[in-house]
Amino acid sequence: MRARIYRPAKTAMQSGTAKTHNWVLEYFPETPRDIDPLMGWTSSSDTQTQVKLRFETKEAAVEYAAEHGIDAVVTEPHERKPNVRPFGYGENFATNRRGAWTH
Repeated sequence: MRARIYRPAKTAMQSGTAKTHNWVLEYFPETPRDIDPLMGWTSSSDTQTQVKLRFETKEAAVEYAAEHGIDAVVTEPHERKPNVRPFGYGENFATNRRGAWTH
C-alpha cells in the first residue's frame, strides 16, 4: 500500500487556520475509478481512499506507516508569509491620523 503524509493547507474560503495543525496520512488509490453507465457517477471499489488518519506530529505519522508496512511519501508544507501590514483598514479611522480623511 502506498500513502502520502502531509499537513493540509488553509482553505481559500476563510482566513482561519483551523484543521491545518495536524498531519494527515492518506492512501493513494490502488484501482482506477469507474464510470457508472446509467448515472454517469464515478465510483471505486477501493475503500482505502476514504481513510484519512490524523496525527499530532510528522514523526508519529511516519512511525505509524513504518510499523504497518505502508510505503509513505512525506510532503513538507509551504510556510506562509506573515500577513501583517504596517497600516490596515482601521488606520483610516484612527484619531491620531495626520491628514483629514476624505473620500
